[in-house]
Amino acid sequence: MSYSSITVDLNKERTATAVLVLGDGTVCHGFGIGAVGETVGEVCFNTSMTGYQESLTDPSFAGQLITFTFPHIGNVGFNDEDIETSGIAANGLIIRADITEPANWRATGHLDEWLKKRNLTGIAGIDTRRLTHSIRKAGAPNGIIAYDVNGKFDLEDLARKAAAWPGLEGMDLAKEVSCKEPYDWTQTKWNIAGGYGTQVEWKRHIVAVDYGVKNNILRCLASLGCRITVVPATASFDEIMALKPDGIFLANGPGDPAATAEYAVPVIRQCVDSGTPTFGICLGHQMLALALGAKTIKMHQGHRGANQPVKDLATGKVEITSQNHGFVVTRESLPAGIIETHKSLFDGVVEGLRIDGKPVFSVQYHPEASPGPQDSQYLFQRFIDLVDAHA
Repeated sequence: MSYSSITVDLNKERTATAVLVLGDGTVCHGFGIGAVGETVGEVCFNTSMTGYQESLTDPSFAGQLITFTFPHIGNVGFNDEDIETSGIAANGLIIRADITEPANWRATGHLDEWLKKRNLTGIAGIDTRRLTHSIRKAGAPNGIIAYDVNGKFDLEDLARKAAAWPGLEGMDLAKEVSCKEPYDWTQTKWNIAGGYGTQVEWKRHIVAVDYGVKNNILRCLASLGCRITVVPATASFDEIMALKPDGIFLANGPGDPAATAEYAVPVIRQCVDSGTPTFGICLGHQMLALALGAKTIKMHQGHRGANQPVKDLATGKVEITSQNHGFVVTRESLPAGIIETHKSLFDGVVEGLRIDGKPVFSVQYHPEASPGPQDSQYLFQRFIDLVDAHA
């Protein structure tokens, strides 16, 4: 594949100020956005039509350069409310057209300004349709984005850096994105009348293990009457139980679940054995499966978007879900007593699990993300019902 096949025709009056160089040496010229500099990672694609700010601040995207397939990135600007973390998240972004001007009543500024504030580097002017087609065909490649206002690049050096990046397989990123100390969370979900609220009348205490937790997950739990204590990914079972939780939440996060599992799985096994109601999402789902004896593998291209159909195998209902994962639990590895509860209608992979006879379940997708209708938010209530039943 030559660079011309995935580079939008450049305006001859403009100088290319950025390049995307893939691990195989492919060079794509474009225009720099956000912060000047270099950023390396796995090149993935996201099919969502909305929520670019939420995606860029999702810790599950750590280590990745997001190719947005939707062409009008920037049209809702940015604001200080729609972020999923103030810490580490996506490594960079790739878009087709120049960032559009904000045209939304909640916008407080231009996306390019926000990218600079977060020190995020990106590139515009890439034929994202062709790049996405290449990823679907060949898998997610390593890549590096370089932005220089003078358009000066050492392409051979950039190609070496892209090729040398070790990739997400075998990489533990949860420690990097996790909190370092426990903290309490009380903020509830946003509403149009008053923004975010505060939970002051909690009925149950949930300990959330932070492998890269999204803020809106915590808001969903707080809105259901929960006091929440967030603990680091490396928290021990004794440290978790010392907080006297009514329920344990295993958060989403980035990287290879098998790598994070080296320290997380023994703790998760103890949590399950304790009989404490437990709910996992995304990476939490994968590591729960590993703790139960199942296996995970890296996917060819992953699931990243807000239009993913998932079937609830118990009710037969189909949910339109938001997803962001590059690893998956293998069905054939599920041990006896572990019941598959949800299945992808895209490619048939496992999307949910529960333990027969125990108050423990998990899903691969993101019920807090609300891609249009809130199809999957019932899962938070299901968790609360289990907590209350075992009080």
